[in-house]
Amino acid sequence: MDIILALKAIIMGLVEGFTEFLPISSTGHLILAGSLINFTGEVAQVFEIAIQAGAILAVMWEYRARIGAVLGGITSDPRQQKLVVNLIVAFLPAAVLGFLFSKAIKAHLFAPVPVALAFIVGAFVILWAERRHKVLPGAHRVQTVDDMTVVDAFKVGCAQCFALIPGTSRSGATIIGGMLFGLSRTAATEFSFFLAIPTLLAATVYSVFKARHDLHASDLPLFLIGGVAAFISAFLCVRWLLRFISTHDFTGFAWYRIVFGVVVLITAHFGWVVWAE
Repeated sequence: MDIILALKAIIMGLVEGFTEFLPISSTGHLILAGSLINFTGEVAQVFEIAIQAGAILAVMWEYRARIGAVLGGITSDPRQQKLVVNLIVAFLPAAVLGFLFSKAIKAHLFAPVPVALAFIVGAFVILWAERRHKVLPGAHRVQTVDDMTVVDAFKVGCAQCFALIPGTSRSGATIIGGMLFGLSRTAATEFSFFLAIPTLLAATVYSVFKARHDLHASDLPLFLIGGVAAFISAFLCVRWLLRFISTHDFTGFAWYRIVFGVVVLITAHFGWVVWAE
């Protein structure tokens, strides 16, 4: 592996880590970055999903105390059992729909206009959710992750299904969906982090398994470099986001999404980026 390829892996890992947990769609940013640095192809597609493992590890490290408590109390502590059940319930809707319709989604929605529309429509949903959050302060009845019911978890899981649409953002769908369904901004964000663990892990394992015949031992260093870069950047991003939401809302991300949606349309129109897998 030459130094240029290693640098490309680092860039892609940084993009993954810095965008995975923000409501701005890591997929869209990875496509744009991959096109700009000429990091494309079958192996690159698997790489983009596999390096999510680095982002998963960053969340697991940030919440290592709670994860340890869950593992230690899963057979005896009702609080930990409740979180596990909620995560399973929230994970299933998108997992089932993704398994059934992933091919159709890739065939029909991975195009410039649907991606751009997902960015822009998602932005207006964020603006609406934030306005609703301010004018109806009593609407956020769930203050912490531990206050969530199974019904709350299922609703967030249904919201995550919208992330199957390229450009929507898994984090955006779960966080904003959670806020619309009555979760506080902090509870919605933390539950989105926890839900990312089974969701991204399943996507990573499934993608690598499907592409196992196209991968070689020589690809391992590339994946490791990208994974480490994703871990470091995701860890920094998660730490920053937790501080950010204590004093800010997501309005800025909404305007960023609108700008990015316009970027998608412009780059596709002039042929600068091939918005397809």
